[in-house]
Amino acid sequence: MTDPLENPAALWPGIQTPAQAPEPRRWVWAAMSPPERRQRLREMAVWVDWLRRTFELHNVIPHCWYRHSAVVEHLTALYVGWVRIYAGEPGGGRDLAEADWINTLHALTPRLQLAACATGRHEDPPQPPPPMPGSADEFEMYLLTSKATTEPAQHPSAAAAYREIAQLDAPL
Repeated sequence: MTDPLENPAALWPGIQTPAQAPEPRRWVWAAMSPPERRQRLREMAVWVDWLRRTFELHNVIPHCWYRHSAVVEHLTALYVGWVRIYAGEPGGGRDLAEADWINTLHALTPRLQLAACATGRHEDPPQPPPPMPGSADEFEMYLLTSKATTEPAQHPSAAAAYREIAQLDAPL
C-alpha cells in the first residue's frame, strides 16, 4: 500500500478521470454527524501532516491545529481546494489552478500560526466575551428603524441603466 504521507492523492484511489470523479462536496463541520466529523478529521490529519512536511510548515501549523476551529476552517478550505485541483475533481479548466492554490496557501499561512501554541504546548483559545446586555434588542431596533434596512430597493446605477434602455428603444 502506498504511504498516504508520501502521496496524499492515494487516499482517493478510485478517482481516475474527471468523468469518474464524485460530485464536489462542501465540508460544513457543524452539519456533519459526529462519526463523519471524526472520519473527516482523520482524513484531513493525513493531509495536514503531508502539507507540514512538503511546504516546511512544521513551525507554522501547530501540532494542535485540530483544537483551533479557525485553523481547522482555513485548513479545510485549503484541503478541499487541493483535492479538487490535485486529486482529479473537475476544476473548471483553469490553466494556473495549481499555482493559484499555492498562492492561496501562502496567503493563508499567517492565519495558521498561533503564537500561544508556537512553543509546542497547546493553549486553549480565549473565550469570547459575553454579549452586552440589551444588544439583541438594540439589534432588532436597528433592523426596524435604520435607513439601511428600511429604504426601498434602488440599484446604484439605475440612472445609467435607464439611459441604456432609452437609447435601445429610441425611435428610428
